[in-house]
Amino acid sequence: MNEQIYSRISSELGIPLAKINQTAALLDEGNTVPFIARYRKEMTGGLTDEEVRLLQEKIARYRSLEQRREEVLRLIEAQGKLTGDLEKQLKNAATVTELDDLYRPFRPKKKTRASVARERGLEPLALDLLKGIIDPEREAEAYINPENELPHIEAVLQGASDIIAEMISDDAAVRKRLRTLYRRLAAVTVTGKKEAEVSTYNDYAKYSEPLGRIKSHRVLAINRGVKEKALSLKIEMPAEEALQAALKGYLEQGQNEACRKLIEAAAADSYKRLLHPSLERESWQELFQKAVEGALVVFKENLRNRLLVPPVRQRRVMGWDPGFRTGCKLACVSETGELLETTAVFPVPPKNDQAGAAKKVLALLEKHRLDTIAIGNGTASRESETFIAALINEHGLDVEYTIVNEAGASVYSASKAAQKEFPSLDVAERSAVSIARRLQDPLAELVKIEPKAIGVGQYQHDMSPKELDSVLAGVVESCVNSVGVDLNSASAALLSYVAGINTGVAEKILEFRNGIEGGQIEFRGQLLEIAGLGPKVFKQCAGFLRLPDSRDYLERSAVHPESYDLARQLMEELGLQPDQLGQPGSVPELEEVEIKNLAAKLGAGEPTLKDILAEFRKPGRDPREDLPRPVFMQSITELDDLKPGMTLMGIVRNIVDFGAFIDIGVHQDGLVHISEISDRYIKHPLEVLQIESVVPVKILSIDRERKRIALSIKQADQKEGEERRPS
Repeated sequence: MNEQIYSRISSELGIPLAKINQTAALLDEGNTVPFIARYRKEMTGGLTDEEVRLLQEKIARYRSLEQRREEVLRLIEAQGKLTGDLEKQLKNAATVTELDDLYRPFRPKKKTRASVARERGLEPLALDLLKGIIDPEREAEAYINPENELPHIEAVLQGASDIIAEMISDDAAVRKRLRTLYRRLAAVTVTGKKEAEVSTYNDYAKYSEPLGRIKSHRVLAINRGVKEKALSLKIEMPAEEALQAALKGYLEQGQNEACRKLIEAAAADSYKRLLHPSLERESWQELFQKAVEGALVVFKENLRNRLLVPPVRQRRVMGWDPGFRTGCKLACVSETGELLETTAVFPVPPKNDQAGAAKKVLALLEKHRLDTIAIGNGTASRESETFIAALINEHGLDVEYTIVNEAGASVYSASKAAQKEFPSLDVAERSAVSIARRLQDPLAELVKIEPKAIGVGQYQHDMSPKELDSVLAGVVESCVNSVGVDLNSASAALLSYVAGINTGVAEKILEFRNGIEGGQIEFRGQLLEIAGLGPKVFKQCAGFLRLPDSRDYLERSAVHPESYDLARQLMEELGLQPDQLGQPGSVPELEEVEIKNLAAKLGAGEPTLKDILAEFRKPGRDPREDLPRPVFMQSITELDDLKPGMTLMGIVRNIVDFGAFIDIGVHQDGLVHISEISDRYIKHPLEVLQIESVVPVKILSIDRERKRIALSIKQADQKEGEERRPS
């Protein structure tokens, strides 16, 4: 079974079969994806983390298909109806849908019109009608039986027609032909329900589009409208073409006219009553599933970019959680994220105590030597930004501020983890701490909340929670392990995403760390002293855990402990001393031939040797260093000041199928439709944009009533973007 699966995946993905065999074996042994991708490159041929995850998903999917195939074969065989031809068709079926189509005639059914007719003994008549060589009414007379609820010829022929209709509906070839036809000719028709409030779905209140052309984001929007009972949905097909597809194989030469008419009527009934309702549901579900898969891709990419926003090191930060009635909660934190002090100020309506707020803020900035203010982008954010910008300018402060996306901060602040970390703080104060720490190290802070609460997806509530959680957890795991984790400062939430470590083990690591004198783990091997963290778990996690303050360069690096001896041998071969590691120019650049010869001499794989050399040049390098930095602001724009034609600098906050949402300094993010992103044709905004990037945008229109701002990137002039410029 596995051989067939791996061969199919190899063909689909263009990955050599040997790589798939070895990677699958590693997965079956219980190795984690990050470990396989990083430390088993010789076996995988250098497959990336994403490629290994995709391979893992496909293996699971096709194994599930094979299990279903075996089950269907067993069930049909148990009925004594498994012919050689049917068995061949079942073994060649490439999808679960094909399998289910073939199994449909043999599946136990609830009471149907056809099953009742069969119970009344009408199946032989139905089969004779299909042959087309009998006189229907004369033959039907023999089946009249009032006691069997067959009082006359019409009732008999109706029962036989019901059997034919179900046979056509259960015919796998018919269903396959119709599916192809639906994809080519069917149309999605949507209408708004009169009794429903459809303002949110005005664009779809009277809408139609070919099934094969409808975009994923429209599918998701319509699906939500249908769920909320604001919209009604139909899949419409040209009836004549559909009927001909249903009849194919049932109308043959030699059939008499009377039989043909009965068969045609049965086919029409089959299509209208059985086939179309089934295929309508199936077609929409297929569209919806593809839309969900596309949305997950976007969600994953957005989440990855949000998590990998570079940290802001060595900043003493004031976290500012803005609010109107309850005021703005402030939290001052040190360079390491240690909470120094919290308070509240009321510089915005309804209190407008700007003098009192200024006094408090100035005192805190001086007392704690703060150099940065991180403002959450929620309610009262822009009013707070106006106040802070004026305060900085008025007093000539050597302080910068930035807007931090606070999506999910309220989820974290109300969580048990937050309560445990800050039991004496209220929810808003914890949120302010989280906002400050999100600036200092976004990844370390964002892992404390559910990935779906980070606010970077589209129509996420329409997706399967289990599927969404699984996919997004994989993204977080990938990001955490690509960056690495400081073993002596990581929270339990961060540790729980390290390869091989679950929540329970993460808590045990913290307990162990806190129980050590000085609270510092000195070398990775100490983890083996923890109950429940044995050699198997250690092998998976050790390479992703860092000890940046260790005197041993290997403990600071991504070199796995299993390769320590190899690393030291390599140092000897290159004549390197520990104090040379990480120093520019100290580690020689080797040619491929030299690496190959060294690998042969040391009995090592070339990929592992290259990775160790990279760590020698810069131990524990943070991959986030190459990504766009957080943006610090100098000026702002009020909504009333916006006018069509203005060009501003904005920050990409979210990316969806149909465009990107851009923060231009007002309460409502503007939307750049996909058609306004680039002068060249693009299939998706992700081709040219990413979360948190800074772009020039031109205001096309402002709908103040609906709070919508239409923007364009392709029409914006970079040089004109003076209204709101990042420093």
